[in-house]
Amino acid sequence: MKQANMAATTNSTMDISTTIAGILNEKHRPEHLQVLKTCTAALQDKEYRDVVEKQAFSSLLQVLSQLCDELQAASIDDQDLQSVTLQLQLTAECFRAQRNSCVQSTRNQCLLRELGFIDVSIKLLNLLQTINMADRDGIFEPLRCGIQFLGNLAVGNQMCKDDIWQLSFPDLLLQLLSVADEKAVNYASMVLHTCLDEAKVEELSEPQNIQLALRVMDLCRTQPELDWTVIIATQHFLKSSALVENMYSGMSEHERVTLLELLFAQLREEDSENCGIPSSVARFLASTFQKGCGAVLTLATGSASSDEVLQEALTVISLLDVLCELTSDNRQFVFLQDHPDLLVTTVDLLEQVHAIGKASKNVFSAAQNFSSLSGDEDSSSHSPVISFKAHLIRLIGNLCYSNTNNQNKVRELEGIPLILDNCNIDSNNPFISQWSIFAIRNLLENNTQNQELVAKLERHGTADYSALKELGFLVEERDGSLLLKTVRKDS
Repeated sequence: MKQANMAATTNSTMDISTTIAGILNEKHRPEHLQVLKTCTAALQDKEYRDVVEKQAFSSLLQVLSQLCDELQAASIDDQDLQSVTLQLQLTAECFRAQRNSCVQSTRNQCLLRELGFIDVSIKLLNLLQTINMADRDGIFEPLRCGIQFLGNLAVGNQMCKDDIWQLSFPDLLLQLLSVADEKAVNYASMVLHTCLDEAKVEELSEPQNIQLALRVMDLCRTQPELDWTVIIATQHFLKSSALVENMYSGMSEHERVTLLELLFAQLREEDSENCGIPSSVARFLASTFQKGCGAVLTLATGSASSDEVLQEALTVISLLDVLCELTSDNRQFVFLQDHPDLLVTTVDLLEQVHAIGKASKNVFSAAQNFSSLSGDEDSSSHSPVISFKAHLIRLIGNLCYSNTNNQNKVRELEGIPLILDNCNIDSNNPFISQWSIFAIRNLLENNTQNQELVAKLERHGTADYSALKELGFLVEERDGSLLLKTVRKDS
């Protein structure tokens, strides 16, 4: 019975090979479309795929090449429109047959590569984008099928990946990611993801190729429902410091925020120790924050009416969020505690923001408007700097964790009374009192000088006693000296 099935399959492959070859000697007609559909359907069957002869693929390639030549020579006028429409349908069906033949078949992938399918298919994908027809679906159908074919051809086959990359990078891939068809763009993203490896990512970082990477990031922002682009960014782009730096310099502020949001999400994954983000990327982000953080201060003056200025400030806010995650209980990035002047910059910025907020009513001023947090107010009325000051304090606390030099530096910069002054509830900075308590705890741990300073501040009434009590400390005078005594927090 099994032998009979194999014989029937072999006869079927010979029949289809002969039938496809017959198309080459006739003027295209609708019946030919049915012949190709029969071939496509047959190639869905694994048993058939495994025994299809090389001659059948050779005949299919000849049909594809003939269609490519005919479409190149065609002029889209009323007289020729019907034949062009049929040629496009036949092209789509050829691509479907090719796509099906590659499914879980290394043998067929290698056969199609050896015969020259990649070159002809890519030539057709370039050509399809130049055809000007009112019925765009007639163009998109073969385009989608052709891109899917490249994707199936590349899966698990390094030689096919390299050939596709060589013939399509960067121009065709960029064009396909810019097609006005969401499905085609999604399939093109899949092809790019399948072909990418560490070496190809480094090629992307070169100035002449950076537009392709920027297009992927733009799609992450404008079409977040396209999973492949987000996967490309998180699994490939964020692991290359050269690419991250070159993309960042070429991005709009909107795009920078998208990049930083993806970085933030990657860091929030459970296994953050193996998030794949290089140390050099963390250093780059810290330096970028230091250089540009002053932009956020413009929000207090009303100049935020300019969208450009507002977006620049929002980028700083996103940078701060990422730095908080990088330095939060993540030993991989502990070196940021020693990043030159990062702590000084953060304390200085907190001091400026705090002073500006106290000087007049502005976005940095403390507020007691908790209805906005409960969702009772329109979100457009929310401050653009929600939690900014709280996160500055959080970053200071992170940078001082088990780091005596940084503990001392904050004291020398007079940052301790500054943080204690922020132990109050503020609706513009949810949890600011908790982050302040956390920072003070890290500043006092095993640091006698900082403990003595806080005790003196409390004695003179300049420290918030409730904050110290939250930390479990009570000021006690002994032999003329002030000490911080540990007490139960519920006492």
